[in-house]
Amino acid sequence: MAEHDSEDYGTGTRLVGAGRRAEWTGSADHPGAVVNPPVYRASTHLYPDMAALRAHPANEDGKFYYGRRGAPTQWALSEALTALEPGAEGTVLYPSGVAAIMGALLTVLRPGDVLLMIDNAYEPSRAMGRGLLRDFGIETRWFDSSDPAAFEAAICARTKAVLLENPGSLTIEVCDVPALSAIAKAHGLTVVLDNTWASPLGFPALVRGADIAIMSLTKHVGGHSDAMMGSASAGPAWYRKLRVRAQGLGNVVSPDDAALMLRGLRTMGLRLAQETASALAVAEWLSAQPEVAKVMCPMLPGSPGHAIWARDFTGGCGLLSFVLKGGTSAARDALIDALALFGIGYSWGGFESLATPVDPAPIRTASPWPLPGLDAGDQFGVRLSIGLEDTADLIADLARGLAIWRTAA
Repeated sequence: MAEHDSEDYGTGTRLVGAGRRAEWTGSADHPGAVVNPPVYRASTHLYPDMAALRAHPANEDGKFYYGRRGAPTQWALSEALTALEPGAEGTVLYPSGVAAIMGALLTVLRPGDVLLMIDNAYEPSRAMGRGLLRDFGIETRWFDSSDPAAFEAAICARTKAVLLENPGSLTIEVCDVPALSAIAKAHGLTVVLDNTWASPLGFPALVRGADIAIMSLTKHVGGHSDAMMGSASAGPAWYRKLRVRAQGLGNVVSPDDAALMLRGLRTMGLRLAQETASALAVAEWLSAQPEVAKVMCPMLPGSPGHAIWARDFTGGCGLLSFVLKGGTSAARDALIDALALFGIGYSWGGFESLATPVDPAPIRTASPWPLPGLDAGDQFGVRLSIGLEDTADLIADLARGLAIWRTAA
């Protein structure tokens, strides 16, 4: 473990030093010779002789074996992510966030099992339940995360796991992870949590009750919209099983992408702090606009889930949504098209701001849309990923967009 990894240090110190082992950043006569672990591009790892090959441990972390098992670049990233997740024994890397979710579910579930999935989950997660998991003989049922009693009632003898996302990445609805996890544990279920929104910097998932904590590293960890990757961190009960299943599925990440993720990780705390502050300012401004029916940003007092966020989270991020007061889909399109500083794209967590439409109704099965408290016509949402632009410029841009919306609506 690198010296900076100690839990005695603050988050910023650990972000700077995590995963920077001297044996990965130098040589025997000059340990720590470089700041960053070098990029090891290698499919083949060589042995000096047959005795060394036969004596080599077959499947041990941090040992050269074959390129698919990784090298110092990937090991450094895994170790750094583990150091940031309280309670984790290790972290498995996957080619994308979706691959991490599926890799975790295929580790936990078997044919005939039932998975309970939060109703406001990421659409690709829902697609897994309707598609690949079903093809493997696994049944997925959805539940309303705001109703713990309904969640418990949905558990049956075949239920083996629950997939949570906190908050949901479309409507930013916060769930009570400790309460839901307690119910799940009482029934012997494994809790898999997509923790991409807050990351372990803002929500210690394993401490709060999750068994496996997922992140799309593509978002905050990468932070520059130029690489894709996912991770799953877990304690002793699940880490080795995740690792073996990932190896069986042939999962491997590029050392070049791992180096980009390590670079992004070093500044993630600063970026998250800035994006969170800007997002809260934008949310406060939006909540005062007559064109806006509801702002969905748990950091905002009065917003859905704020009380749980204030209790369980130590940070946030730049992702929020808002619902327009009436209008039409075409008017919403005009609003988004009018924005000069927000790109239109299906991601978030990068340095640049993005805007996309939100239409949850067709993909919900257990919870309502529009949300309670909204009129039937208040259904057209917009999701914003707030980047590192000046907050005043982003607000001015949104003001221009809302002016266009008024005309179009």
